[in-house]
Amino acid sequence: LTNRMFSIKKLDSSDEEIIKEKINKKTKPIGSLGKLEHLALKLALITGKEKIKLHNPTLLIFAGDHGIAKENISIAPSKVTKQMVLNFLNGGAAINCFCNENKIAIEVIDAGILSPLDNEPRLTSQRLGPGTKNFINTKAMSMETVIKGLKFGANNSYKHADSGCNVIGFGEMGIGNTSSAAAIMKALTNSDLDECVGRGSGIDEPTFKKKLALIKQALEFHSSNLTNPKDILSAVGGFEIVQMVGAMLAAAEKKMIILVDGFIASAAALVATKMYPESKDYMVFCHRSQELGHRKMLRIMDVDPLLSLDMRLGEGTGAAIAYPLLKAAACFYNEMASFETAGIKEI
Repeated sequence: LTNRMFSIKKLDSSDEEIIKEKINKKTKPIGSLGKLEHLALKLALITGKEKIKLHNPTLLIFAGDHGIAKENISIAPSKVTKQMVLNFLNGGAAINCFCNENKIAIEVIDAGILSPLDNEPRLTSQRLGPGTKNFINTKAMSMETVIKGLKFGANNSYKHADSGCNVIGFGEMGIGNTSSAAAIMKALTNSDLDECVGRGSGIDEPTFKKKLALIKQALEFHSSNLTNPKDILSAVGGFEIVQMVGAMLAAAEKKMIILVDGFIASAAALVATKMYPESKDYMVFCHRSQELGHRKMLRIMDVDPLLSLDMRLGEGTGAAIAYPLLKAAACFYNEMASFETAGIKEI
């Protein structure tokens, strides 16, 4: 793996003023559609100034287990990861409801849950192992595994781009993954650890204090190995997170619209943008999670999410719920009359 595994081009801003003028000349007061106007600008820059095109929206759910879950700092044991993967495949989860309603395809990926689901054709197997190692006192994964994970994730996006998809969302499942995301955030941003670590799916105060102490211990143990994004993934990352990073970077390379979900997906996006700053141009941050670190992470990345619904489920639910806003932005940009075509004096 070279330092430039992907070829990502920064969005050409030369059409920005043309797009803004087109938006401003719609039959409405300037700025009156608020965030939808900013969203339309981004979508038009990605897909073309003449018409916003949204094709074959697809959500990737990466599932992986975490060694740190052995420390009992989550509300559920690791076996729930596999149970939820089955739930996704059987159509019974929240993400299935939202994707079905919004006509979003789902691909569920085993990035490395504890025990495989054998003979399951509905599942994409990209296993990096039976969960990461406990990063409290050893690396979560080797550098070779990081590289393999980036390539696995990239291939997911390439496959969907080749099939005509240009809107790709990211979700995850993995007991213990808020610990990994918090450690990644601390390592990449040097924020106070208290601002990075939250309660995940709802742990109590003693468990939260234990989680905070263990992540602090882990970061001190790995302090000499937290020098760049790939080293950080190796030290404290997750199999699902590293594959999301690769998939996001490949999606940016293919000029796809990237729908970023909550805290875990945003941690992957943070890593991706540290590796390739240009990739941020293609990202739409869908919602502000209730998880403590997410608000600070979004501020650091200087992004304003579309929704804030106090959600903390993961799975890609924020991305699926936000997708109708992309359709609304595309609709007004593509179909709304201009003052000239409507014969109305400009406001």
